[in-house]
Amino acid sequence: MSLDSRIQELQRRHDELDKEIEEAFTHPSVDELQIAEMKRKKLQMKDEISGLQTVS
Repeated sequence: MSLDSRIQELQRRHDELDKEIEEAFTHPSVDELQIAEMKRKKLQMKDEISGLQTVS
């Protein structure tokens, strides 16, 4: 997998996770721990994307 395609894949997953987080807030039985975990993963992906972009 090329660097550009890896960045694109991470960005796609980051965007999907963002939508999942937004959707989770619309449910009355929102699980704060699950949302916190999703936000942590989203931040990790953003950090990885940033790191890869500085390499390219």
